[in-house]
Amino acid sequence: MSLVDKARDALPEDDRVDAEGLTRRLEALSRFLRLVDAYLPDSELVSAHTIVERASGRLTLSLDHTVVALAGSTGSGKSSLFNALARFKLSPVGVRRPTTGTAHAVVWGPLEPASRLLDWIGVLPRQRFVRESALDGDDEASLRGLVLLDLPDFDSVERAHQLEVDRLLGLVDQIVWVVDPQKYGDRILHRAYLSQFATHAGVTIVVLNQADRLSTTDTDAVLTDLRRLLDEDGLTGAPVLATSAKQPGMLADLREALETTVADRQAALRRLAADLDAVGEELAEMIGPPAAEDEVDRTTVRQLTDALAASAGVPAVADATAAAYRHRAAAATGWPLVRGLRRLRPDPLRKLHLGEPVKTDAVSTDVVPRTSLPAADAAQKSAVGLSVRAVAARAAAPLPVVWAPALTTAARSKAGDLPDALDRAIAKTDLGADRKPVWWQVVGILQWLLFAAAVTGLVWLVAGYAMSALGLPDLAEPEIGTVPLPTVLLLGGLFAGLLLWLLLKPLVEAGGRRARRRAEQRLRASVTEVGRGFVVAPVREVLNAYAQAREALGVVRSE
Repeated sequence: MSLVDKARDALPEDDRVDAEGLTRRLEALSRFLRLVDAYLPDSELVSAHTIVERASGRLTLSLDHTVVALAGSTGSGKSSLFNALARFKLSPVGVRRPTTGTAHAVVWGPLEPASRLLDWIGVLPRQRFVRESALDGDDEASLRGLVLLDLPDFDSVERAHQLEVDRLLGLVDQIVWVVDPQKYGDRILHRAYLSQFATHAGVTIVVLNQADRLSTTDTDAVLTDLRRLLDEDGLTGAPVLATSAKQPGMLADLREALETTVADRQAALRRLAADLDAVGEELAEMIGPPAAEDEVDRTTVRQLTDALAASAGVPAVADATAAAYRHRAAAATGWPLVRGLRRLRPDPLRKLHLGEPVKTDAVSTDVVPRTSLPAADAAQKSAVGLSVRAVAARAAAPLPVVWAPALTTAARSKAGDLPDALDRAIAKTDLGADRKPVWWQVVGILQWLLFAAAVTGLVWLVAGYAMSALGLPDLAEPEIGTVPLPTVLLLGGLFAGLLLWLLLKPLVEAGGRRARRRAEQRLRASVTEVGRGFVVAPVREVLNAYAQAREALGVVRSE
């Protein structure tokens, strides 16, 4: 059994990539990005956006061609191996760095169908070559559809060359890493490259080039050590082959691996699937456990409501409602002369521009006059800020820390509109202060009757004194016991009215307290709605996006 067959056996039995499943994963990744782009830092999503863009571009181009890149360091014999596989000299060979900063490509088969693919990869037209014999039915026909690239050296002293290597490694379908016996354990190779492709074992081949310089025993020892290093890099299962550009017979295993890759037509799909696996693992750090339906619990909302209520002046309005109840009760049930004086005093709610009847048919576009409540002081504003941050912190508690800034931003997103929204909510709240209890009317009528009795008694007494003063016959004054009736009417009307008001005063005070509680409940309900709409709702939008993104990422990682 060849080394290629052994490596293939190390991979899963059914490692074919379903194109439809791959498309579903890409669509899920695109959906994930649409959901999180507004909330997560761009720097955390660069890889995912790159994968979506590259995959979309690669899938629209020829899948009948397989792009394989030879990557390696200076002196590894990469270009010599490229020329040996092409069977004529195409790429310059040198020992000084840098040899070249551009990639060379050879196409087995006609160039034209592969031109768009090479344009997308970025290989210059003058660096493209054709293996025409692949059309003639000779032994090159088994590689028909192969596009082989010779990349610049990854350890080039020219930074531009290194960047070009990194760019091309992200675009090719399969990578053949070329190492030599002296530098196969190079730390840059393993740390900066091979370990970064741990999820790409299915599209990775590592060749120990220049193996003709070693004895059979030394070759086996180096291959064993190289295999150990690759396992540490996470590339378990990737084929490890010994090659030599000077010994054609030592290219057989590599050519067989390339022929298998070309015939399989799966390298492009496997590469994209591996990219999705890698980006899925990277994004998994941003998506933790599922968020509960309502991460903002009642206690947090209550704390927010308390702070908003204090800032909006709810206690002052509630006190004014109680005072207005007492004021209006006195005006409706007090002694008639006192009522007139009471009406001269301003209504506590009217002073705040509150207590006007609410139009039930009003629409949201109606203009609502501002109240005369004082603006929130520094302490109240600070309390609101702390409560808003508490909402964001509570929602962010079970999520990865990368979501915390988005939740904080969402919670504060409408902070500038909160004062006006609270004032509008207070102004539109029906405080119930305009409703008059029935007993007010009954007592009011009774007070008028008592007042009428007192006035009748007074008039009667005045008339009697007048008759006496004028020497006219005295008016008849019936007596109740020993007290004249006019006196009873006058004093009884006055004292009964006063006594009635004193007896009703505790009832009015109790009604004022009930009015205060009712007003406070309704005001807090209005304030709570503002808090939910201006603070909690934006936070829940982020949580909803998180939940949908988590579901989309599950599709990316599950196929």
